[in-house]
Amino acid sequence: MIRPMPRPLRISPVSARLAPLLLMLVGAACGRHHATQGAAPRSARADPVEVVLTVTNHHFVDITVHVEHDGLRTRVGTVTAATTQQFLLPMRVLGISHQFRLYGEAIGSSESVRTETLNIQPGQAIEWTLESNLRRSSVAVF
Repeated sequence: MIRPMPRPLRISPVSARLAPLLLMLVGAACGRHHATQGAAPRSARADPVEVVLTVTNHHFVDITVHVEHDGLRTRVGTVTAATTQQFLLPMRVLGISHQFRLYGEAIGSSESVRTETLNIQPGQAIEWTLESNLRRSSVAVF
C-alpha cells in the first residue's frame, strides 16, 4: 500500500516574522531564570583571598612542598635546588581554621622537613627558607 505524501507545512508571513522574536524571548527568559536560581548575592560572592608563599631552597636537591591541614596534605609545587620560588595559596588550601603546617620532602632522598603549626590571616605572607641541612630551616609569617 502506498502512503500519501504529507502536505507541506504552510506558514503565514506574519508567523514567519514573529517566530525568531518569540524564540529570543523564550531563550532570554530561560537564561535569566537559570542564572538567578543558583547565584549567590554579590556581597556573599567575594573573591577568595590568596596568600603568597615564598620558598628559598638552599638544599642541593629539589624539594616538593605540601600544606598539611585538618588531616589533609595538599601538594603545592616543587622548588628546584638553590632557587627561590613563589606560590599563590588560596585561603581554602589553608583549612577552615587557617592553622596549617608546611611539609617539604627532598626528591631522591629520605630527608623531609615540617614546620610547626602556623596561623595566618588574609593579607599576610609566608617565607620558608630551606637550608642544606633541612633541620636548620626557618619559616616566617608576616
